[in-house]
Amino acid sequence: MKILSFCHSSRASSPLLAAFVVVVLVHFPAKFTVIGHQDPITAIVGQEAVLPCRLSPPISAADMEVRWFRSQFVSIVHLYRDGKDQYVGQMPEYRGRTELLKAGLTDGSVPLRILNIRRSDEGQYHCFVEDDTFYKETILELQVAGLGSAPLISVEGHQDGGIRVVCRSSGWYPEPKVLWKDLSGRHLPSLSETTSQGDNNLFETETAIVVKKHSNQNLSCCIRNTVLNQEKESAVYIADPFFPRVDPWMVALSVILVVLFGFTGFTVCLFKMKGQKDQVASLSRRDERPEEGVSVWMNVTLDPDTAHPQLVLSEDRKSVICGYTRQDLPNNPERFDSGLCVLGCEGFTSGRHCWEVEVGYGQCWSGGVARESVGRKGQITHNPEMGIWAVQQWLGQFRALTSPVTHLPLSRVPSRIRVYLDCDRGQVTFIDAGDKTPIFTFPPGSVPGERIRPWLWVGPGSRLRLCP
Repeated sequence: MKILSFCHSSRASSPLLAAFVVVVLVHFPAKFTVIGHQDPITAIVGQEAVLPCRLSPPISAADMEVRWFRSQFVSIVHLYRDGKDQYVGQMPEYRGRTELLKAGLTDGSVPLRILNIRRSDEGQYHCFVEDDTFYKETILELQVAGLGSAPLISVEGHQDGGIRVVCRSSGWYPEPKVLWKDLSGRHLPSLSETTSQGDNNLFETETAIVVKKHSNQNLSCCIRNTVLNQEKESAVYIADPFFPRVDPWMVALSVILVVLFGFTGFTVCLFKMKGQKDQVASLSRRDERPEEGVSVWMNVTLDPDTAHPQLVLSEDRKSVICGYTRQDLPNNPERFDSGLCVLGCEGFTSGRHCWEVEVGYGQCWSGGVARESVGRKGQITHNPEMGIWAVQQWLGQFRALTSPVTHLPLSRVPSRIRVYLDCDRGQVTFIDAGDKTPIFTFPPGSVPGERIRPWLWVGPGSRLRLCP
């Protein structure tokens, strides 16, 4: 009876009930805890990331609700409930990009995979797990890094007695560190450096340097991501012909020498001109094939007024390379505005003429002749119908630019090509200047009786040089 009265007495049972609850809470703790990752997880833009999350002890989460969200509970990144993924209410920017990895679900593992990482994915993520009325959560930090494009180096003309070289790259995060280095790895000071963020919130960088002749002609542009501790590097070598030949002090010295030794120089010049004339005649007779007759050996130069804005000419107008950006040049009627072409200064209407082109540097180039009236604006086709007679190397193939093209089965691509132009016969012949073997001949009558000029097309990464 005492027991019964005790059980029904609220005054007597309250202290015992409270003690019982305390005992239950002490001896029967929460069912599980949720464990994430203490350190930030680093992910690369464009790749995937896995955010780890698990239950402890490792009980099955197959029948639980697993919710990944950002700052607010309703900002759903991914939701698993009732034994399947639920996509209603998922944030639009994560649609099609998330996956709950279920391989370890019965062991309490609930990691989230995010595909195609974006800059905006950076920040905190909550891993929330609920079983009926009991729930726990943990917070993880995702750090996003962007490993940008390989540096693109371009030569953009002359400046301060040297060559202005620009390095560009995009797709970096956070803001990268940019360095110019010489061949020995020594850091070089840049002329300018600008960094900006594009529409994707990734950084774009541009830095410039002026390279002087005989000083750091071998150099590289190195861009480093300090978070990933990774870098990308590109190198370039600036050949001597692209540097200005005369410095200001040399000009002054030349003036003094002319004043002091004018008469002597004039006399030497006369003898030199006579010797060159004899040498030209000797070379023509020695090198010409008999069926081509005697040609006049030409000292051909390039016409800067015709050069496409992406082409950079050397100071002596003998060499040309293709840069990666357009120079700010006037769009005069003579200039090619689409094709990466340039004409020679010299033009021929009669007689026989020859010159050589050094073509050993690069995989994409063309060389030959063009009529002076060749189209300069818009897309042009490189063939005789459009007024161009040339041979071409194109990614390992060597061919004549006929219509259609004629593939030339040479055992090797020549490093120097000799061009013969016979205006009287309307014929162009190409010969390997090394071993004097014929390459290709456009038949007589192919070239019309109008003014004809040397013509070059220079692809990216290639350099052509007219030999003296």
